[in-house]
Amino acid sequence: MISPSSTSRPLVRTLLPLLIALSVSAADQTSFKFDFGGTNPAPGYVLVSPSTLFAKDPGYGFDFHSKVSQVDSGGTDPLHDGFCTASQPFLFSVAVPEGNYEVTVTLGDPAAASATTVKAESRRLMLENVQTAPGQFASRTFTVNVRTPPLPAGGKVKLKPRELGPPPVLHWDDKLTLEFNGSRPCLCAMEIKRVENAITVYLAGDSTVTDQPNEPWNSWGQMLPRFLKPSVAVANHAESGESLPSFLSSHRLDKILAEMKAGDYLFIQFGHNDQKDKRPGAGAFTTFAKNLVHFVRETRQRGGIPVLVTPMERKASVFAETLGDFPAAVRRVAKEEQVPLIDLHAMSRVLYRALGEQLDQAFKDGTHHNNYGSYELARCVVEGIKTNHLDLAKFVADDVLPFDPAHPDPITKFAVPPSPSLASEKAADK
Repeated sequence: MISPSSTSRPLVRTLLPLLIALSVSAADQTSFKFDFGGTNPAPGYVLVSPSTLFAKDPGYGFDFHSKVSQVDSGGTDPLHDGFCTASQPFLFSVAVPEGNYEVTVTLGDPAAASATTVKAESRRLMLENVQTAPGQFASRTFTVNVRTPPLPAGGKVKLKPRELGPPPVLHWDDKLTLEFNGSRPCLCAMEIKRVENAITVYLAGDSTVTDQPNEPWNSWGQMLPRFLKPSVAVANHAESGESLPSFLSSHRLDKILAEMKAGDYLFIQFGHNDQKDKRPGAGAFTTFAKNLVHFVRETRQRGGIPVLVTPMERKASVFAETLGDFPAAVRRVAKEEQVPLIDLHAMSRVLYRALGEQLDQAFKDGTHHNNYGSYELARCVVEGIKTNHLDLAKFVADDVLPFDPAHPDPITKFAVPPSPSLASEKAADK
């Protein structure tokens, strides 16, 4: 007599490869369509309700204790008849492999006005105050870079305790997280798909460039995506406390170079922490300049386009410059290596003087900026892109007007809303 277990073995052997393949394909899924309203999703879309909370399975959902409500007008157009909204910012995450992802969101309300600001990962500004009238809908597209620490050839980026959390730092994890903010965010639908042909703008720098994870700190690097078209992704690899040598030793440049393709950019801004290097022989025109040349030449070997950015000044620079010879060293390397130069050092001094008595409202402390200050510095960087006649200038967003740092945007009209604190949410778990 043949036992049931023995008869099942051939079936198990047959199905096991299929089951493994299905599990791998689910983990590696790179395209999604979500419908956030109603009871019947649009064809090809996955219905999302307020109870769809992020978990490893199914790999998507509202995240970090986000509380949303759902509105269904009962119409016949499933993508526009319903939406999710909240009185507080809410976050939605999707587990994806690292890469660049094109995201298209549909925003609006059939019966009322909406106003939505979208940020990605660690508070990268993607869409600023998209407003719709009652019954009007807006579809907007942007591209987000998602990355993880491992290197293709083995090893990984040496992350700092701050990057490991808690609270969680969203720009090194294995998911894409989007924050929906504003006076009345209304999310109807979302499409996500991986793209291989997006131009990637890599950023190498310190705390004045990094994706600052928590309010009220901010940097120009995390404001920059708002000013670029959907065909460009900003990959911000800058990190607090980094100098040129530590950026190298922690394998951050290795990570960038491993991902870089011909035609991508590397914006390089250092100096604040290099200035602290007191080793024998260290200096702006010696070790610092030598390391800058290394970054430039390694980028060019991969077919990338290096751009040197002089470090912006500290708040005290309205009285005297604080960065010594480091800005001049960047300028010299740019000239000798024939590299495009964005002189953020010079532009920041003009900006700070123009702000006058309102200068404190652009800073969190003597060095680091808040949302308004970093937004204005990002506008300076965009002007540098244009005045250098980089090909990247063709991809500056159509609504970006010329900017003169001597005439900053009025602080009273600045309306990028602050992000929720993930630290307090994490503490609530304990």
